[in-house]
Amino acid sequence: MSRLFRRFTSTISIKPTPSKTHYHQPIPSSSFPTGYLLTGVHAGVKKKAGVLDVGLILSTSSRPTSAAACFTKNAFKAAPVVVSEHVIASNAGRARAVVINSGCANAVTGKQGMEDAWAMVKETDKLLPSSSGSSDHETLVMSTGVIGQNLPISKILSAIQSQHENSSTRSLASDFSAWERAANAFMTTDTFPKLRSRTFTINGREYRLAGMDKGAGMIHPDMGPPSIGPLHATLLGCIMTDAAVSPLSLQRALTYAVERSFNSISVDGDMSTNDTIIVLANGAAAPESAPEIDEATDKEGYEIFKKELTEFAIDLAKLVVRDGEGATKFVTVTVKGAPTYQDAHRIASRISTSALVKTALYGEDANWGRVLAATGSVPLSAPLHPNKVSVTFVPSDGTTPLPVLVNGEPEKVDEERASEILSLEDFEVLVDLGGGDEAEVARYYTCDFSYEYVRINGDYRS
Repeated sequence: MSRLFRRFTSTISIKPTPSKTHYHQPIPSSSFPTGYLLTGVHAGVKKKAGVLDVGLILSTSSRPTSAAACFTKNAFKAAPVVVSEHVIASNAGRARAVVINSGCANAVTGKQGMEDAWAMVKETDKLLPSSSGSSDHETLVMSTGVIGQNLPISKILSAIQSQHENSSTRSLASDFSAWERAANAFMTTDTFPKLRSRTFTINGREYRLAGMDKGAGMIHPDMGPPSIGPLHATLLGCIMTDAAVSPLSLQRALTYAVERSFNSISVDGDMSTNDTIIVLANGAAAPESAPEIDEATDKEGYEIFKKELTEFAIDLAKLVVRDGEGATKFVTVTVKGAPTYQDAHRIASRISTSALVKTALYGEDANWGRVLAATGSVPLSAPLHPNKVSVTFVPSDGTTPLPVLVNGEPEKVDEERASEILSLEDFEVLVDLGGGDEAEVARYYTCDFSYEYVRINGDYRS
């Protein structure tokens, strides 16, 4: 711990950061999508012995596997982002594997970084079962960790080689333990592996979704789809399904889902160089003769899939905020009554990233003036009418909400009640712009700023 932080904290009382390990629980192996093999191994990217730092995900389906992704819009895109964009574009939205390393972001690493990312792709391609007939690479790559350092690439390649079919150290499997190993290999400053699954039905057939993500700091993603045709932490996620979905429809569904999930979370307002969300759809649970779900030919089936993917992505995204570095609060910021969804989303983002709002949340201070100031600082597509705006603190325990501003008029706030709500681990800040029932609603998920956040990021060696 730095001397400055010790001196600063010597005269204050610091609330302990609550344990978050209960958010990770065993999942029945039968809940995971079929046709995938996964593992996590220790390559030595991280110095601590035995820590899993390379993850592998392989699709073994006999059907073509569709791949979609949303990538960071940061100008300093990391080498794995550039390489994965190229793989998806050159292979017309098809890929069958993902390789991930933690402990080093391979970002701002120049020519060597690109060569290393391609080396990971090529080595993982060799693990894939019989060729799909594609002449292109079929592996997507992700990296997370410290920026500006080169990968120990020989160690990573050796770890990948350990998973060849004839290797005595092969641990690729399809049960819960295998999924858990892969999720652990994603982690950097995370305090628990983030792994979820769910089932859904389309046209009378049951399919499964499962996914994992990571992130605790440098979290304020703004991701978009790859161009197909015409710091030390980051947001990474991978979602797999055994439904058969066409590449174009999979990308459209993911882009929609990401806007309402991963692009709607913030821990500290900083966009990473590596942010990546990948979805694979291998069709392993669909009959061989069944066509892929496609928006143009099966609108109803596509809409069901898009809804399921969006809800699942929101669940995964929330786990990232809950594990925010030093966070003691999980806060939903809801903005309703806006002229457009984009207007509501921008305001929710501004409130969620305000240092003044986030420190007040940590101090359990219902300082709604900070919320209002953040709201009024965002340019909108139509004029904002202050006399129509209301602000309410909504507890998660189902008890009575607390209005603090109603139609531009301040309420007499019950300070004791306000303290009760803000002492909860979960609550909502609701901002109603007064646009009526037909107006747009957006939600953002954020956390507070604590002394622990300053310690983690002020002296990363501690």
